[in-house]
Amino acid sequence: MTGDELREKYLIFFEQKGHKVIPSSSLIPHGDPTLLLTSAGMVQFKPYFTGEAVPPSPRLASCQKCFRTTDIGSVGNFKHLTFFEMLGNFSIGDYFKKEAIAWAWEFVLNWLKIPKEKLWITIFLDDDESFGYWREIGVRVERIVRCGEKDNFWGPAGETGPCGPCSEIHYDFGEEFGCGPSCLPSCECGRGRFLEIWNLVFTEYYQDAQKKRTPLPRKNIDTGMGLERTATVIQGKRSFYDTDLFVPIIQRVSQLTGRKYGETEKADRAMRIVSEHGRAVVFLITDGVIPSNEGRGYVLRRILRRAALFGRTLGLDKPFLGEVAKDVISKMGHVYPELVTRRDPVLKVIGTEETRFDETLSTGLSLLNQIAEQAKGRADKKISGEDIFKLYDTYGFPAELTAEVAAENGLTVDIEGFEKEMEQQRERARAAHKFVGDPARASDGVVSLLKSERQFVGYKKLMHKSEIVEIMINNQPVDFASQEQEVEIVLQETPLYGEMGGQLGDTGEVRGLNGSILVSNSVQTSKYIVHHGKVVKGRISKHDVVTARVDKERRLDIARNHTATHLLHSALRQVLGSDVHQAGSLVTPDRFRFDFTCETPVLKEELAQIQTIVNEGIRRNLPVTKKEMPYTQAVSEGAIALFGEKYGDVVRTVRVGQAKAQISFEVCGGTHIDRTGDIGFFQIVGEGSIGSGMRRIEAVTGRGAEKLIEERFSTLEKIAHELQVPTAGVEGKVASVLEELSAERKRAVALERQLSKESADSLLSQVESVRG
Repeated sequence: MTGDELREKYLIFFEQKGHKVIPSSSLIPHGDPTLLLTSAGMVQFKPYFTGEAVPPSPRLASCQKCFRTTDIGSVGNFKHLTFFEMLGNFSIGDYFKKEAIAWAWEFVLNWLKIPKEKLWITIFLDDDESFGYWREIGVRVERIVRCGEKDNFWGPAGETGPCGPCSEIHYDFGEEFGCGPSCLPSCECGRGRFLEIWNLVFTEYYQDAQKKRTPLPRKNIDTGMGLERTATVIQGKRSFYDTDLFVPIIQRVSQLTGRKYGETEKADRAMRIVSEHGRAVVFLITDGVIPSNEGRGYVLRRILRRAALFGRTLGLDKPFLGEVAKDVISKMGHVYPELVTRRDPVLKVIGTEETRFDETLSTGLSLLNQIAEQAKGRADKKISGEDIFKLYDTYGFPAELTAEVAAENGLTVDIEGFEKEMEQQRERARAAHKFVGDPARASDGVVSLLKSERQFVGYKKLMHKSEIVEIMINNQPVDFASQEQEVEIVLQETPLYGEMGGQLGDTGEVRGLNGSILVSNSVQTSKYIVHHGKVVKGRISKHDVVTARVDKERRLDIARNHTATHLLHSALRQVLGSDVHQAGSLVTPDRFRFDFTCETPVLKEELAQIQTIVNEGIRRNLPVTKKEMPYTQAVSEGAIALFGEKYGDVVRTVRVGQAKAQISFEVCGGTHIDRTGDIGFFQIVGEGSIGSGMRRIEAVTGRGAEKLIEERFSTLEKIAHELQVPTAGVEGKVASVLEELSAERKRAVALERQLSKESADSLLSQVESVRG
């Protein structure tokens, strides 16, 4: 059975059991600050488990792309992967342990045809309920092993979230691979006799930031079957590198290097690292991760450079990962079509990053070897933090890569010293470049549940009567608030937009019979729109009926800028190519910034062309149509969706122009004007790089553009007045003045030289010859 057949059979099996098959979400988790990357199949379902969102079905199944950073340094052995596929079936308050256990056993025995005498079960220490269900379906007592929390309690994924006891299915390769007759799945001998293929997690609790666990509103099932591990078993292999999921990639590396896999362990390990990391970087870049020196970008840069380094040990002295990536895309594009769609930009990012690293790799390796030799002569045999930082800062060597090379030479590294050097660099950067303008994020203090799933009513209304359902002061719920107190409130329904997707929230007023609040900001939390403000009159109480009013002029300023970002996105793709994608934005009333992927600087002529295209779109006064539709329909009709965003079954789309002659069509939940003419005018005020492969444009529209132009004309008129010329003559006058200054500067230099020569001649004429 191939890996593709295994994936297909799993989803078909659970579809027949009443599960709705959900596509894999992005490797960039949406709306979960506790996670760097999607590390488990349940990540996209967390809001369903916690009751924050309603699932499309109480039974779900998926094949999820996953990435775990914990074992990057161990990749190359036979146990660890960074990127992998996780098959999972999920119950949101529907079935529980009995069905999960029975169906897992049915699939393993009847669909995968794995002999039951090759299988062992582990359960949580005191989980007698699970023990009973495994016995009920025929598993022998001696094949069920009880384990503690370290082995059989799962989660959460991140610092907080759903968690619970679990039960695992292990494959037994045989006694000859263990430490003796008493070797069990819980044994820590490390010999590799047992391989866990399926984990059944019984999510019953929610763990908070203080590690406190409280029962979830409903009991849920979250299972994970590793595709690569299970393929290893059903294909009769000892390692997933020997399965059809990896063999074609390793063969490609073998062709590139001229080395045969299986000749030496050192070369084999390097080939495994190149193959695994080569696969991983394709998926990371496809989902929108760009190489950088922090966060997800650093993870990508680290594994890409690790692959390049080990490629060098195989004799590859020129960039080669693009060739590996092509094979990955060819092998997996039919399962994940986004790989094919994003093929060109993925190869471009890989090529640029690998070339950049290759330029310093030889010099860096030479220096690292020198540093290692010096460290060998010292008593502590340790590479200093300063040296690690130099390799990182000057030659692009991730600290972990230096540590890995050091370990191969029997050396240790001063990571603490390296971190001190990094912090000093960050302090220097902060002092040199302080950035102001990003809005502060509000607290998620509101925890009560609202009955309404449609809290925001502000797309068509700027004023709405509603009820106050929650009041918070200093993150604590209260029943009322009095004049001058700072508060956070939640309304049953509200016309004020909550800050989300880069767009600032609305300001305005909430007025009742007994008091009123001046709203200074509105923020969208995981489920609610929270209004921040001050009680400016009287007193407001929970359950008061109030009228919420949006600051109309400010809303329109924001809407002009937001619609302009869509026109700008379209113009960028038209001028720079379809590889360009939005990577972030900040939309405020005064200005907006737009971050986008682009490997090369934008030329002055290109920037002028982009600005012209946007303003032409404004002058055409095109209709801006907002419409809700199924996500699949929107994408099939060509709507652009942001990489890394998680969308529901139904989304809001914004179309600029008519359907048959549109200039922009995007999935977007923000507020927009009705016609492009309402934007008035668009002016770019800045463009530049914000990191490797990322650039930013800052611009103004409407009243902001009017203010900018007034300021610039005022400055021009002041200069004209000082130069005593008309404004049209400023350029010529300035050129003339600069020319005169240049001529005067040359005359001054010549005069200085002449005076110096005359002074020297005068001194020489006074020299006397003195005989001793």
